[in-house]
This record gives sequence, C-alpha cells and structure tokens, in this order.
Amino acid sequence: MPPKKKIWDALWNIHCYETWTTVFAEGSTVKTDEWKEGSRIYFVDGNGAGMVSEIAAHRPHEFMSFKHLGMVVNGIEDTSSEKVAAWAGSLENYTLRTENDHCVLTMEMDMGDEYSDYFSKTWPLAMEKIKGLAEGTVKPVITIHAVINAPVEKAWMAWTTAEHIMQWNHASEDWHCPAASCDCRNGGKFSFTMAAKDGSFSFDFAGDYQDVKENEFIGVLLGDGRTWKTVFKTQEGGGTIVTERFETEQMNSLELQQGGWQAILNNFKKHVESN
Repeated sequence: MPPKKKIWDALWNIHCYETWTTVFAEGSTVKTDEWKEGSRIYFVDGNGAGMVSEIAAHRPHEFMSFKHLGMVVNGIEDTSSEKVAAWAGSLENYTLRTENDHCVLTMEMDMGDEYSDYFSKTWPLAMEKIKGLAEGTVKPVITIHAVINAPVEKAWMAWTTAEHIMQWNHASEDWHCPAASCDCRNGGKFSFTMAAKDGSFSFDFAGDYQDVKENEFIGVLLGDGRTWKTVFKTQEGGGTIVTERFETEQMNSLELQQGGWQAILNNFKKHVESN
C-alpha cells in the first residue's frame, strides 16, 4: 500500500497531474500558486481554455477542495454569464483517509445532469491512472514547449534529418550527437548516439516511429517501452509551436529529466532560427 504522501503527490505533482488528466483532455495542465488555500487556480487544456476556480481548502495528505468560479476562453475569464451562473460555486473535493490498513481516495463533485454521463465514464479511468502513479505502474508524463521563429516545414526538416539532428541534439556543451539515423515514417526507426565530448561515456537513444503525420505529429515508442510524442503547430501570426510529451524513466528525478529535455529543445530552437 503506498503511503498517503505518494498518493497526494500522484494527485498534485504537476507532472503527475498532467498525466492523469489526459483522460479528460490531451495537454491538460494547471496554473496555480503552489496550491495555496484561498488562491485562484486555473484548470486548462492545451489551448489555454478551461476553468477558473478557488482553492477552498487544502490540508496536505488529507483534503483538497476547489470552488469553481467560471470559465476561461481565449485568456478571458467569464464568471458572470448566464451559462456560468448555472453551476458557479460548485465544489470538487478530494479526501484521503486510512481505512483498515489501506489508503482510500474519494472524489466528490457537484455536477448537473448535462455532464453526468461524461464524468461517470471518465472519472473511473482517471482514478485508475492516479492509483497507477502512486503504485509505480503508470509513468508520469512531462510536457515541454518551444516557440520556433520559423515555418513549420523548416522546423520539421531540422527535426527529422540526421544531418541537422547531429548539430542540435545535446543538452549541454560538453555533450554532442556524433551519429544519427532517422527514417521518419510509420514503421521507421531512429537511433541517436549521445556522447560526452571527452569520450568518457556514450549511449544510443533509439526507437520506432509509430504515428507520423508530416509537419504535424510524431509518435514514438522508445527502446525501453516508453512513449514520446511531438506536436508541431503553426502559431497564429507566424512561427511554430513544438510540444513534446514523454513518459519518464526512474533513474533520474523528474526535474532533471524536464531540464535535460528542455535544454535539447532550446538547442533545436536556436539551430532552426540560425540556419
């Protein structure tokens, strides 16, 4: 039985939260001031649309309550329209307790009949993911982004061509990518050699392309069984938003993994914009 802290972290650690809430919307995230009681909190999807709420109560490892206030659309809060008024003030409560040597998580949510069928189907799936995250059978997923000041076609070419990959695929200046192969198509394979420049260590980062849509999406299964998804989206007004979502490994901390992958993505941005 995982201790309460592991279950609590599975709920509210940002990477875990973004993992189990994919049940409701791909790219879901939360914007919060460290989950402080009384503060505002925003539950949004990959497009920044969603719900604005207030943290009504926060007792670590025991109880969390959200009071829903309204919606966020195109960055604008709506807390007073007729549509919002029908459910504003509703609560969403999470209670964690010990019962017969087991930790029991209960979620209670005020909802109208309009959404009851949807949540009756999705919440059991979300609770299974939370359970898996706490017990270690589900891997947290980390999401990173970069805005590239270049057309999506140029970004795609630099991402999928071995000659380009070898120039940007490193997290720090003392590492490099001396070899790369890339057959970016459904059923294709890739292999990138990641090596310390002093020759002290190297490894191959490899996998299979499972879902490729040119200039839009790359879905990969890594050699160790983890998934890696990359989305290319043309930004309004020009440029390309690149979003990566990858399942984490257990050897390094989530923070270290996020920092390393983000550093490589930042190098990719610099390479595309300067070539």
